[in-house]
This record gives sequence, C-alpha cells and structure tokens, in this order.
Amino acid sequence: MKKYKIAAVLMLIHGGLMEVGSGLLTLFPDGLDAETYFSFIVPYFNDHLALAIIMGVVYGTVRVIGAVGLLKNRMWGLALSVINCVVTMALMMFMLPAGIVDGIFACTALVLMLTQYFGDKKIEG
Repeated sequence: MKKYKIAAVLMLIHGGLMEVGSGLLTLFPDGLDAETYFSFIVPYFNDHLALAIIMGVVYGTVRVIGAVGLLKNRMWGLALSVINCVVTMALMMFMLPAGIVDGIFACTALVLMLTQYFGDKKIEG
C-alpha cells in the first residue's frame, strides 16, 4: 500500500503545483508573462499558449482527482491514475522542455503503481 501512497503524492505534486498552479497563475491579468516562461517544441502550442495552459489545468485537475481516488484506495483512482500516466508518457515528447519533468513524475508514479499492483507475480507460460 505504501507505493500507492507515494505515487499519489507524486501525482498531487505534479497535478497540483505544476499543472494547475502554474496554469492558474499565468491566466490572471497580473500573473506571469506566459511567453517568457513557457515554450514548447511544437509551434502550434506556442501559437495557442493560452489554450494549452487551460488544457494543462484540466489535465492537472484530472490528475489530482485520480490521486485522491488512489489515496482513498479506490480502483477507479488506480485506473484513472494509470491512464493519466500513460497518456503523459505519450505526450511528453511534444511538450518539451516541460515534458521532461512531466515524464519524471508520471513515469515514477506509474512504475510505483504497477509494482504495487502486480507485486512479485510471475509471467506464466
């Protein structure tokens, strides 16, 4: 159970501070100048940075919801968290340089969840 808790805390930090926190700060009129601090490898994201930040807030919110479900030992929290981590792994390449930190958090949380779920089970065959 301890690995689930560590994974949930990583996802709370990732979703709460990185995605939601930084996204909300940049959307306020007196907030950070987003173009100064955020740039992505894909020009479309740079051209539509405000929309990318809003989607980051939505994505971070779903990540926090999954982490809370995981902390409450709910299977839906585990499923949502695994989905979220796998999608992050697929998308992190397009979100460089921020994707590097996304990948570190998501991959670590995913490994912890999978090793806790499957434990020492062997592949039969």
